[in-house]
Amino acid sequence: MRTLILMPCFNEENTLRRVLAEVKTYSGNSDILAIDDGSVDSTLQILGEFEGVAVLRHPSNQGYGSSLIDGFSYAVGHRYEVCITIDCDEQHEPHLIPQFLQALPGWDVISGSRYLQSSSMQPPLERYRINMEITHILNQITGYQLTDSFCGFKAYRVEALARLQFEESSYGFPIQFWLRAWKQGLRIKELPVGLIYKDYSRRFPGDLNDPARRRQYYLQMIEEETRQWQKS
Repeated sequence: MRTLILMPCFNEENTLRRVLAEVKTYSGNSDILAIDDGSVDSTLQILGEFEGVAVLRHPSNQGYGSSLIDGFSYAVGHRYEVCITIDCDEQHEPHLIPQFLQALPGWDVISGSRYLQSSSMQPPLERYRINMEITHILNQITGYQLTDSFCGFKAYRVEALARLQFEESSYGFPIQFWLRAWKQGLRIKELPVGLIYKDYSRRFPGDLNDPARRRQYYLQMIEEETRQWQKS
């Protein structure tokens, strides 16, 4: 299968070389596309050190969702069959890429879950609580049986991605993704991945770093998305 590995990047200079080297080790014949979302550190220069890595660059920071939207558009436009998304902060394990590819036949999306297997590592409590609450609500709406709605490590059939349209530019993108995937009847399966936090000091942008504000933002997204269904 013609495969694109999509790597959204924003100020990843501390981890990017290690992640990219490992991705290249396990990517086989897959192509790699990095979306540099307006980094102001040496991320762009580091990307240039790796042969065969295509780069799309946002001149300013547009948000995590915007990077995924542009990457999906690239995958569709260049007629890839499979797209894999993996973050650059060492919270995802590139050696699992072959497992995602092996699991994809028969499904539209293979989504990593950090909570399908036990782990000695503890996630930040407020992030875990919000994830569990939002995941529960999404499951009630969709009938999916997700255990981790916010893991960005995924494999997709590009033909299925082409049926979806997105507008959410920020960290609420997974909510829009799951609800629209369900509306289009996409078949979903989760795959266990490691629960890894290398930097507990990482922050969400702006007021989203406040857990109460972030929770309200996610709940509002769900409400607005379902309200649109009623109008249509």
